[in-house]
Amino acid sequence: MALRRATFKLYPTNKVNAELHYHRKLHKDLYNAAVSNRITFYKKFGKSVSYFEQQNCLPDFKEVWYEYKVCNSQTLQATLKRVDIAFQRFFKGLGKYPNYKSIRHYSGWTYPSLTGWKIHSIGDNGYLELAKIGQIQIRGKARLWGHPKALDIVHRNGEWYASIVLEIDDTLLKNSRSSENGTIAIDLGCNDAIAWTNGEENGLVPAPRFLRQAEQTIKHLSKRKRRKRSPNFKKKVKASRRWKKFQKLVSKLNRKVANQRQNFVHQETTRIISSNSTVVTEKLEVQKMSAKAKKGKRKKQKSGLNKSILDVGMGMIKESLKAKLSDIGGLFVEVPTRKVKPSQTCPKCGHQEKKSLAQRTHVCNNCGYTQQRDIASAEVMLLWHFNNLQGLGTSLLDVDDSGSTSGTRKRKSAGSMKQLGRVKRQKSTLTGLDVETSPSTK
Repeated sequence: MALRRATFKLYPTNKVNAELHYHRKLHKDLYNAAVSNRITFYKKFGKSVSYFEQQNCLPDFKEVWYEYKVCNSQTLQATLKRVDIAFQRFFKGLGKYPNYKSIRHYSGWTYPSLTGWKIHSIGDNGYLELAKIGQIQIRGKARLWGHPKALDIVHRNGEWYASIVLEIDDTLLKNSRSSENGTIAIDLGCNDAIAWTNGEENGLVPAPRFLRQAEQTIKHLSKRKRRKRSPNFKKKVKASRRWKKFQKLVSKLNRKVANQRQNFVHQETTRIISSNSTVVTEKLEVQKMSAKAKKGKRKKQKSGLNKSILDVGMGMIKESLKAKLSDIGGLFVEVPTRKVKPSQTCPKCGHQEKKSLAQRTHVCNNCGYTQQRDIASAEVMLLWHFNNLQGLGTSLLDVDDSGSTSGTRKRKSAGSMKQLGRVKRQKSTLTGLDVETSPSTK
């Protein structure tokens, strides 16, 4: 069994929309109360409050704050687990100290199991039924459908979304795999989003530049918004109606750009894997590539380059390819950039020569081979994968990948609902030990 996530947009009625906002506010208040409880208890008694202690207080809490009786008990537990994960992330150095959240910064709540909700769909539109809230029409389409396991209700940019965790049968995954076993190498860039080659054919996919096209309109609306009375929460100044109007217009335009980019990524990655089960690309550290320029290092030029890198969505393309290749049982190969240097290497003779970013055509001074720069880079990666690249020891076992740190860094974990389930299952096996006060669960 494999777990996959599918997201649908919700279309609630006015009555159900009010109920959704009410439940969101209740979960926000519970989150803040749990944070306050942990901070106050530690300051007064010097003792840390565990998740299980707060969970065991929920029945008494609902007797005092009776409005929480309309909420599913497991959703309240999931909200308390969010607080626990936030503190664990802080103690492990993965995040800031947990603070109180306003309603505009609290996105929604979680149903950790198939309790309190029901989905009437087979992956293409349908209805979502939430206990004590009502029935909601949903729109969207899942690439694969399986058994629903968990649900996140999310409020983002004035819209409601349902993110459903699905358990997919292995046979369904096997049947979805493509019969094509082609191999393709791709090079990601700013001028051309994707340059590809399969050894026989090659091509270019121009960068769509969605943000650049909408940039002037966004700047114009933002300038008009700055002339209105903006909110000041410290001075308790409310935003004017005109400020709110232009804020909605700016948010709507930014959301449109994000949706266009996401649609472009899905279309292109689907086209790539439709006839290829192996994708070869270079190892890019997008986070470092788009970092701010150091002081006095052509900050304006670097800012424009960062904007172009993020506008293409290089990281989104790579992650989408990884996920879709995983579904079809394909292979995603990353070439060690610092060792092979695809953009500076000739695919015919392996001769390496530095090129500036302005030099868009590869002309080898050793063998005279001429090709578009990005396509030549893709050809180098394809030859490296097949161990046919001249001038380098290109065996997968021989290549020194010590220059790149993206694959060697171990990701720290700050807990999850799955981890919580394992701890709960240990209750039946522990004898003579109270799980709520066990040092291992604090």
